[in-house]
Parts: sequence; structure tokens; C-alpha cells
Amino acid sequence: MFFELIRLQFLKSIRSTSFAKSLITNIVLGLVILLLLSYVVLAGVFLPKIIQEITGSKDTLSVLNSYLIYFFFFEFMYRYFIQQLPVVDLESLLHLPIGKKKIMHMLLGRSFFSPMSIIALLLFLPSGVQVVLPEYGMLGVLGWVGSIVLMSWILHWFMLWFKQKFEDSTLGLIIVVAVLVLGSGSSYMGWYNLGEIIKPLFDFALTSLIPVIVLVIGLIGSYFLCFSYYLSNAYLEDLSEEENVRFTDQSIGFFSRFGQAGEMANVEWKLIIRHKKSRTYLMLTGFFLLYGLIFYTNPAYASDEGISPIFIFVGVFITGIFMIQYGQLFLSWNSQNFDFYLSKKGGVEELVKGKYLLFISVSILCFLASVPYVYFGWQILAVHAATFLFNVGVLVHAIIYLALWKPKPMDLNKGAMFNYEGVGAAQWLMVVPMMVLPYLIYLPFSLLINDYAGLIALSLCGIVGILSFKLLSKINIKRVYDNKYEISSSFRQEL
Repeated sequence: MFFELIRLQFLKSIRSTSFAKSLITNIVLGLVILLLLSYVVLAGVFLPKIIQEITGSKDTLSVLNSYLIYFFFFEFMYRYFIQQLPVVDLESLLHLPIGKKKIMHMLLGRSFFSPMSIIALLLFLPSGVQVVLPEYGMLGVLGWVGSIVLMSWILHWFMLWFKQKFEDSTLGLIIVVAVLVLGSGSSYMGWYNLGEIIKPLFDFALTSLIPVIVLVIGLIGSYFLCFSYYLSNAYLEDLSEEENVRFTDQSIGFFSRFGQAGEMANVEWKLIIRHKKSRTYLMLTGFFLLYGLIFYTNPAYASDEGISPIFIFVGVFITGIFMIQYGQLFLSWNSQNFDFYLSKKGGVEELVKGKYLLFISVSILCFLASVPYVYFGWQILAVHAATFLFNVGVLVHAIIYLALWKPKPMDLNKGAMFNYEGVGAAQWLMVVPMMVLPYLIYLPFSLLINDYAGLIALSLCGIVGILSFKLLSKINIKRVYDNKYEISSSFRQEL
């Protein structure tokens, strides 16, 4: 029966009208994955030498054991954002005369066959052969490498359970942030070194297989924790009812003051919080607000006189991240119901205005959330204020103009990571206005007068754009109307 389920999934893939497109995409992604895995292998081969160069210690194994916990923190984070849930095909299988247990075993088993499942093995096996084997023999290699790989696999099953139970919830986000702060931040702040606390486990694995046996038991337990939760929730009507309850009334009253455009902004907001991909973009906006910590705390970008030019890009990115991410797929978000807006009098115009209203509102929130960066100096707040004005006055129109170039359909319920539905050439060109336009205005004044003159020029351009909002927005609205039939025809294509 397991192989029958695999056969059904294979037939579903090759009978899809988009099979050729998906095949080409999968081949390209497969080559990229192979390239990335080859880099992982190379990193594993040179890992002992890298540790010696960085730490100056010849006892690379002891250093590596004390830092292994941070690899698992990193794995926790990238699994949270990249790992796909195995219930995407649940709806197409539950109606079949097949036991739910068999279906869940198949879906969970299939999720395990992923490049992420072998990253730990490829990264640490070379170190096991080079460092562990000469000193501890094959038993040490099996114990040490086995412990690392089993820990990684436990994270796989744990993350499947965690994401299904807490994904997109406030509690889930708090847990992820807590893991990041309490794990990595604790050593940085000098509270405690978690790596040294966990280090004895991996040291013990060098001379004994007991840690491997314990972790095997933990692996089995994590699988059945995941399996039992998925099995008990494998009822589509219960899941849909839970979603409806969660998002019964999520309107923002502030938008209602802007008439029909405000109603469209409310509809767009509901779309964001009700669908997986758009919620992921919203969550990433919160994480990217911390982007400034990479640059503002780096002495390499400090300047005794004036403002480092890189701060302009950082300011544009922080205050406009939602506009940049969500706006690059401007109409693709509405590909499933675009015909409805076409058939409604003034529907397209109000939809576009509603999106503008949403982008500007969230950008205001991003700017307010970035105000604490004033801790690093008043010039940082001035940079954020100038780039915010430029974003809402000028950049938003440029991003939307590019996003309207041959928009593509997409499925909102799929995850955002490694999902290229709706992405075309325009999305890759989106970085051009973000990188070039602010500097075209800032640098001439900065070089000829001073940095603050450049900020004033950016601010004035933004203010002029805000005052000319109706005129500039009509350009993009007219573009939608001029290409509405081509866009609508594109959106009717099956993904």
C-alpha cells in the first residue's frame, strides 16, 4: 500500500498541466542543491583547519564539541523557515479507502527524504575521519558522528510537530525568538556558555555508544509524537473550522476611514493573515527589522565624520521591508480572484489604492519600530526618517511599476521558502530601484555639500512624491487597466 501511495503521487505530478515547467524548475533546483551540498562537504573537509586558524587551538575536537550546540541552533532556525509540512497532499488522500495511519506514515516518511537530512552527516563525517578515527577508532567515529546525525534527525521530527502546532502563532514566534536569544545571545552577553554545558554529551559519545542508544530512543519518541499529533488532527473539517475561528474578525478599524480603498486594504490584510505564504512574509518583516544590528554595531561602518553610505541602504531596507517583499508580487496575491475585481465597477482601482494604503501603513509601523536605533546615534534616526519618506513617496511607485510587468499566478497556501510561484524577471530586477534610486539622489548632495544635505534631498523627494501621490498612483492604475486582459489570462493558467 505504501508503494501504491507513492505511485499515486507520481501520477499526480506527471499528469499536471504544468509538469514540463515544474520539471525544468526541479532540475535547476536539484543542480543548485547539489552545488550547495558540495560546499557543505568542502566545509566539512576543511573544518578542523578552519577551527585551528580561528581559535589557534590544536585540540580542534574539544573546541568543536563545545560549539556543536550552535550548529543545532542554526539548524533549528533554518528548518523553521525552510522545512515543508507533509500535509499539503492530505486533502487528496483522505477520501481514498486507505487507513489514515498508512497515509500519515507515507507523508511523514516522504518528508524525511530531504537534503536537510544529510547536511549534518556531510558536514561532520570528514572531521570524524580526520580527527576522531586516529585517536578513538571506529567506535568513536560511530558514537560521535551518530550522535550528531541522530540529534539532527530528532530536530526534523520535532520541527514537523512544532510547525504544525505553533506555526504563525504568537506563542510559536516567541519560542523561536527565545531559542535564538537564550541560545546564541547568552554567550554573546556573557550570561552562560550553553556550548560548555552540552559539551560532555559529545565527549562521552567518543568513548561510548550509550548516547547513540539514548538518542535512538529519542528519535523514535519524536517520530511518534509527530505521528500521533498529525493523526489526531487529520480531519480537514476540523482544521478548516479552526482556521475560520482564528480569523473570524481580523479587520483593522483604521482602514474603514478611507472609504472603498480602506475596505480593500482590510480585505488585503485578511488575505495576509489567512494564508501561509503571506503570513511568512509578514513574520520575516519583523525579523528583518533587526537588520540594522549587523551594520550599526560593526566598527567597520563607523564614521567619526558624517554618515556611512551603506546606512542609506539599511534605512531603505528596514523602513520599507514589507513594501519590498510583499509589493514585489503586487497582483499575484490576488491571482485567484482577479476576475472578480475586473467585473466590479472601479474594483481594480480600489484594489490598487487599498494596497497602497496597506503598504504605507505598514511602512509607518516599521519606521516607528526602528526608532530605538536612535541608541546608536541621532544620525541613524535621521537616516531612517529620510529613507522612510523616500520609500512611501517614490520607491513604492517604482516597485509596483516593476511588479506589474507580466505578473504570474501563485498558490497562497504554500510556504514562502524555496517557492518561486509568482516570481518572474521583474522580481529579480526589483533590487535595482531599491539600490540605485536612493543613491542617485543622496550621493551628489553628500559629495558636493555634506551627508545631511543628501538626507534632506532624499526627504524632499519623498515629500514631493507624497504630495503627488494621486498623479503617480494613476500611472500604475492605468497600467493595470491597459493590461487587464493579459493579466487575467495569465492568472487563469493552472500552477
